[in-house]
Amino acid sequence: MSELPLVEPDLALLSEGLVLIDVRAPVEFAQGALPGAVNLPLMDDEERRLVGIEYKQRGQQAAIELGQRLVSGGIKAARVRAWMQALEAHPDAIVYCFRGGLRSQIAQQWISEAGVTRPRIRGGWKAMRQALCARIDAAAERPLLVVGGLTGCAKTALIQALDNGLDLEGCARHKGSAFGRHPLPAPSQIDFEHAMGRRLLALPGPVVVEDESRHIGTANLPLTFWRAMVQAPRLRVEMPLDWRLAQIHKDYIDDLWEVYRQQCGEWLGWALMRKQLSGSLARLRKRLGRARLDRLQRLQQLAFREHARGNRQAHEAWLAPLLTEYYDPMYRYQLEKHPEQRFLHVGDWESCLAAAREWSAAQAVS
Repeated sequence: MSELPLVEPDLALLSEGLVLIDVRAPVEFAQGALPGAVNLPLMDDEERRLVGIEYKQRGQQAAIELGQRLVSGGIKAARVRAWMQALEAHPDAIVYCFRGGLRSQIAQQWISEAGVTRPRIRGGWKAMRQALCARIDAAAERPLLVVGGLTGCAKTALIQALDNGLDLEGCARHKGSAFGRHPLPAPSQIDFEHAMGRRLLALPGPVVVEDESRHIGTANLPLTFWRAMVQAPRLRVEMPLDWRLAQIHKDYIDDLWEVYRQQCGEWLGWALMRKQLSGSLARLRKRLGRARLDRLQRLQQLAFREHARGNRQAHEAWLAPLLTEYYDPMYRYQLEKHPEQRFLHVGDWESCLAAAREWSAAQAVS
């Protein structure tokens, strides 16, 4: 195999927005990929499984020979054609496999034989992942500010309004509550961490995040970052109930419906949205109690019927008690449970946004 070009596992590759061609098997890609990667595998899952068995039983050379037999003729031509089509659309694309070894070298060689020379990443996926995780650990050592407040105080919108805000819920594709599941599939744990790391590439200084538990949907915050959040100073947003009710209506009903409608169409989207909201409420059975849950479920079903007639505001009948009887007491309990938390500022949304910007500017020059 001729000498093929390499690039170092530099996170600038992600900042530059280059397309990355991941030649690992689909099952590996699904477990976690690099941001911006497309999966154009050298071997499919079954081919990889067979080669792996051969490697364990007869060694590397026998595994290579089996791989060459499995991926040959028309199969090989189709794989090369897929890579060449990707390179026609993205001439600066870079190739990688798990460790930057044999699979990406083979892909490079076949691409070169087809008339194009492109580099592979030294160390591959593993080296780039280590760099992304190191970026998260480094951010945990920098100044960190946490924005808290009752449900419906638009804390995520505040984070998004900041140049140095890290939207953890956006990375997890989950709103961080019982009703927070996104219609689109949640990222793997690895993809969640990679999304965090990629966002942190653009945040070299102090970082502002929303107050979260360590678990956001199916994702878990890296332990070093979570511990830094626990120790960080805080802001607390306080807004009146009617303002928060309008915000939670937007988050739980209007925005959710728009995503379902766009993804699934009117009929199926409506059915899936109802199923999600009904299931989310039912999962609060133990915390709400049987009587309270029954009451909220009746109000929710009435709201669905009114919504179908064009009255979306009917959802406030069950959203308001959900706030006042469930979310608000739970948040106040957490405040009482952690009296050591330091609040640099407590105020309305606009004043907290201003306080976050003031803190960020002070930390940047200190």
